[in-house]
Amino acid sequence: MEDRPLAELFEPATRKRWRQAVEAALKGGDFEKRLVSKTADGLRIEPLYEPAASVAQPVRAPGPWRLAQRIDHPDAEKAGAQSLSDLEGGADALVLVGRDAPAARGFGLDLSAVDTLDAALKGVMLPLIALRLDAGPAGFEAAALLKQLVERRGDDPATLDLNLGLDPLGAYAAIGRLEQGWEARLSETVTAFAGYRGRVALADARPYHEAGASEVQELAAVLATAVAYLRALEAGGHDLERARDAISVLLVADADEFLTIAKFRAIRRLWARVEQACGLESTPLRVLAETAWRMMTRRDPFVNILRTTMASASAGLGGADSITALPYTQALGLPDAFARRVVRNSQIVLIEESNLARVSDPAAGAGGFEALTAELTEKAWAAFQEIEREGGIAKSLESRALAGRIAAVEQARAKAVATRKEPLTGASEFPFLAEKPVAVLEVAPSQAARSDAGLPSLRLAEPYEALRDASDAILERTGKRPTVFLANLGPVAVHNARSTFAANAFAAGGIEAIGNDGFTDTQALIEAFKASGARLACLCSSDAIYQSEAVPAAEALKAAGAGTIYLAGKPAEAEALRQAGVHGFLFAGCDLLGLLREAAEQAQG
Repeated sequence: MEDRPLAELFEPATRKRWRQAVEAALKGGDFEKRLVSKTADGLRIEPLYEPAASVAQPVRAPGPWRLAQRIDHPDAEKAGAQSLSDLEGGADALVLVGRDAPAARGFGLDLSAVDTLDAALKGVMLPLIALRLDAGPAGFEAAALLKQLVERRGDDPATLDLNLGLDPLGAYAAIGRLEQGWEARLSETVTAFAGYRGRVALADARPYHEAGASEVQELAAVLATAVAYLRALEAGGHDLERARDAISVLLVADADEFLTIAKFRAIRRLWARVEQACGLESTPLRVLAETAWRMMTRRDPFVNILRTTMASASAGLGGADSITALPYTQALGLPDAFARRVVRNSQIVLIEESNLARVSDPAAGAGGFEALTAELTEKAWAAFQEIEREGGIAKSLESRALAGRIAAVEQARAKAVATRKEPLTGASEFPFLAEKPVAVLEVAPSQAARSDAGLPSLRLAEPYEALRDASDAILERTGKRPTVFLANLGPVAVHNARSTFAANAFAAGGIEAIGNDGFTDTQALIEAFKASGARLACLCSSDAIYQSEAVPAAEALKAAGAGTIYLAGKPAEAEALRQAGVHGFLFAGCDLLGLLREAAEQAQG
């Protein structure tokens, strides 16, 4: 009997054989349209990659990433309680958020007195943790106060892991106002913190990401900002090595694990190019991460737990040194202790139980990640050079050139959200109109620090949430939501797919669907419609039934007083349906947001 390994009994797996199997499965379908996707930057995401050749990849210093939590309660004593609770619960890094910071979301501490910092860090042993300031335009003042606090406590500066988070150019991007003389103040602060361990300047990607920037644009803006700080410090008399060691970057991690991992790997390659151009020996760049504000939703906020966990895992796998994950209720208000615990525990599981931090670069050699990393690096370098040709990041922001490019990407993404090409679970997909309120702390937010002069801060779900908010207001005022009558034609087996699709689609706009088991008799259909009290109706059935019954059903609904009639599907011949009274068509890929806005108005008469 022949004794051969099982694998040898089959033909070798080749790309050619795989492609033949794919073509057979597609049955004539377009390979490019069906299996190849593209990022906002036009990068191709292939369905299959071969193992990649080994590429030199800068990595973070050995060990797990830091688990950081935001301290943003406006009351300093309560903020201090938050600090201790988070550290006792497993965090090993804190971010003190000032009320003037664009990322404060209407909360944050008043970082104008050293006593406030002292109270917010009461009982915290600074040498045992990492601490970052997020003070926005008040960054220089907050840094000086932190130095006073260290001196008051008598801590050894060399034992402290501090990140002052000074980012005047990031504040300019967010609020549209650039502090005069920031270069000199940055240089003076580096001098003042000589002997301290940590970083002084932070090139922060959040203003760009929140405005809608693509991965390439985010990387380019951060790199251009870091280079601007490098130049400012060199001009201030610091040698390049000291200037380089004073700079860190913060990238945004979102729920797209492939692009997030590749983006975090790419920033290290990009910075290594800068170091090489400066004649410096490469050292690990300090890369911080915060999960994306723009992916957070107010509706079905528990889905945010999945989003932030995926984002945290991706940032960690991509090589982030420290990760700050937003609690799942962040978009609803000031998160309570439970929400903070959930987001903290998610990272603890990733680090301690899943052991994701044990390998320095787990994506190494993986064809997909290596290809994306290489493409992001090259495109981001070209975008960085474009900013440099415009005079640097400050000049590009001043001329609105960068803002214009980001706006173009944001508009394309907004269209994808409106058509559900980019679905948002709980907001545009699988909405639940009867969801219960989620608890947040009873602290009223203050006015945001952003202005129209800066880049906008956007969340993808906001347009759908506005419709849901309006529906809730109507429910509270009248006891009833806007409704749509589902005019289901034929038995359940025939109409169920489209009636379910339609009910979920209308619910995304806060419009409650009135369902039924279907009708074979027009008179019964009309009686049910009149009894529903709805002004909207949506025909739901198969294409075959539409051909014979949709036109008379639409005419009967119109005659019965239906204000607006929709049809679930995309019929090839729509003119006859329109003449019969069908106003719009609901199908995968339609402008759902536009349809819902119109339907919400029509539902109210």
